[in-house]
Amino acid sequence: MPTETKKKAIKRPVAATSKSPTKSTRSSKKLPPVPPKPVFYGLDGAKIKKILITQPKPENDKSPYFDIARRYKLNIDFRPFFEIQGITAKEFRRYRISLHDFSAIIFTSRNSIDNFFRLSSELKMMMSSETKYFCTTESIGLYLQKFIQYRKRKVFYGDGTTKDLLSIIAKHKEGERYLLPRGESPNVEIANFLQAQKFNYLETLFYRNVPCVIKDIKVDEYDMMVFFSPSGIEALSKNFPKFKQKAIKFGAFGPATCLAVKDSGFELHLPAPQPTLPSMSSAIEAYLKENKVGGSK
Repeated sequence: MPTETKKKAIKRPVAATSKSPTKSTRSSKKLPPVPPKPVFYGLDGAKIKKILITQPKPENDKSPYFDIARRYKLNIDFRPFFEIQGITAKEFRRYRISLHDFSAIIFTSRNSIDNFFRLSSELKMMMSSETKYFCTTESIGLYLQKFIQYRKRKVFYGDGTTKDLLSIIAKHKEGERYLLPRGESPNVEIANFLQAQKFNYLETLFYRNVPCVIKDIKVDEYDMMVFFSPSGIEALSKNFPKFKQKAIKFGAFGPATCLAVKDSGFELHLPAPQPTLPSMSSAIEAYLKENKVGGSK
């Protein structure tokens, strides 16, 4: 009988499928998180032609406010609604603390730097050359050159956000005692972090915001007013007790200022800072774009 021959197996091509790739073929790279969209209120398309910034006029023309005015064809006026009044050496002595007890200082503004070193001089408590300084921005860090010999390894600064500053401070916990000079509005976010992480720190009043006399201003002429302190809202109410907000947009910088706007019965349209808008100027520009001012898209 003839022997049976084995048939060779025929390899058939595998049809392509639309199934998703397996885990092994997927890329391990993760897409960057999508930044949150800024939060604005009152985007009604109203024309904004005149803005009042309740702070002193910038000393040079490099301020972003001037760029905004040119770009959107606006008039931006500057008028401080409050002035800084530092506490006296006599008041500070009541705290029963010594500046020499602190090895690290946190500065959130130039006002805190000015009043810290003013008191340091008046009390004859000059800081050690080994003192570390933590600042919210590079410009605030560089401002320290007026008072100390600037050394990069002793001066640290963030990108303008509290989150970035705290990430830097977190690397310098051991062996440090922190002082947080402030105005009348507490630095809630920073203080909460230091307390939660059990840092050795003290938050102390160094200056006050005193409302100014501003009765010569025609506040009804503005389409937007921007505030930087609860004292600014207080100055508005004191100088213009019959003021009605009507269609005027209110911007506010800082949680305490935003709260003061609402507590005073006004409507808040532009809160700052926000995750993608660390400065008031960036928040104003983003609001103008959202509101399609000056033909912006």
